[in-house]
Amino acid sequence: MSVIPESAPVAAAFRPFPAGFLWGTATSAYQIEGAAAEDGRTPSVWDTFCRTPGAVHAGDTGDVAADHYHRLREDVELMAGLGVNAYRFSVSWSRVQPTGRGPALERGLDFYRALVDELLGHGIEPALTLYHWDLPQELEDAGGWPARETAERFADYAALVAGALGDRVGVWTTLNEPWCSAFLGYGSGVHAPGRTDPVAALRAAHHLNLGHGLATSALRSLLPDTARLGVCLNLHVVRPASDSAADHDAARRIDALGSRIFTGPMLDGAYPEDLLADTAAVTDWGFVADGDAATIHQPLDVLGLNYYTPTVVSAPTGAAEPARADGHGASDHSPWPGAEDVTFHQPPGERTAMGWAIDPSGLYDMLTRLSREHPELPLLVTENGMACDDTVDPAGAVRDPQRVAYVRDHLDAVHRAVTDGADVRGYFLWSLMDNFEWAYGYDRRFGIVHVDFATQRRVLKDSARWYATVARANGLPAPSQEPSDG
Repeated sequence: MSVIPESAPVAAAFRPFPAGFLWGTATSAYQIEGAAAEDGRTPSVWDTFCRTPGAVHAGDTGDVAADHYHRLREDVELMAGLGVNAYRFSVSWSRVQPTGRGPALERGLDFYRALVDELLGHGIEPALTLYHWDLPQELEDAGGWPARETAERFADYAALVAGALGDRVGVWTTLNEPWCSAFLGYGSGVHAPGRTDPVAALRAAHHLNLGHGLATSALRSLLPDTARLGVCLNLHVVRPASDSAADHDAARRIDALGSRIFTGPMLDGAYPEDLLADTAAVTDWGFVADGDAATIHQPLDVLGLNYYTPTVVSAPTGAAEPARADGHGASDHSPWPGAEDVTFHQPPGERTAMGWAIDPSGLYDMLTRLSREHPELPLLVTENGMACDDTVDPAGAVRDPQRVAYVRDHLDAVHRAVTDGADVRGYFLWSLMDNFEWAYGYDRRFGIVHVDFATQRRVLKDSARWYATVARANGLPAPSQEPSDG
């Protein structure tokens, strides 16, 4: 942890990436698939949350989203045209196992079989995420992630998907951003299922960890030795607002809750002692059973890292309601149990449409930190991208130079990390297409492909064309070689 650094200048020459580097795009099931009640799919917590008055912007839902369920071949052809060689997608648990228990629904698996076959037919490597926040509602009704049984059900579900797709999918990740599932879903309530209980949030974090371990063990027993297993974490790059000891301690506390609560048990085999001490007034962690640490601490082949913006904090100010400019949505309830008094600050500089500060140095810091701490573990950037206020101009084009600059500068940070020894194997741009952006509904656009949600027409943005040149060249062009904005 360090005080806020100045961003490094972007290099001027062509910057090649290692041979075999994965150039991908990423999506998630609920955000793009639609077909919410077709072919046996049952409601997930997000279907229910979207129908809670005031929970989602404009009352939007993922019922149709980008209609990918009916347009998968069109969408895969679009990816192939961009020259990407990998695609990260998630499986809808309630499409495959509608009640979260029992046998798989073959109609649900057939959709993913078709998607994987189409990807492979176009030379695109599938990278599958088992869980991207869409818990079957029936499991939530039985207790959700705060209940231990959910972790066990997750392992059963993982085995069903592995049995159907294990011979064709080479990259498997268990969870996407379990921090959001636990602390935004059960702490601040800004994500589904919308609960606001700090103890439930910590219980959920543990059972997500346990589910990861159980699922990884199940996958390892079913998949070929060539399969690469991992998890996708949105680790918080936490920086103290000043160099004072108090601000450094505030950063330590948020680092424990925002990152080490997952990397500790997953990668080191134990929860950090300072995390347990910081949260002792909230819970005694009695929900951690003997043997859980060993179950969670499974050998991994790859670690997925999602990065958008850094987090800046300072010591408590004594205010009754400290500022919480943490970028995780507005709520009267904090997603930081045991650290509710820490003050969050907006980092300086340009922002995305999400209000997030643009700072590529945070991605460099994240990659190099993980590389130092776990040099044996290959890394993937499994999400990175920018929400912009995109519109289609009269000529039918979508000009998004800000996104081009954002991705270019973050890829330069990845390249610098690789040059400095980080074993980074790929980059997945978030997102392939505009989609349902959770509590923001359709009001935020992250895609490099514009989607007109009324007609489902897809239009390549300038960023898509630029990213295609990078993927095909396996490297970043020199500025003089980049296409103009016109």
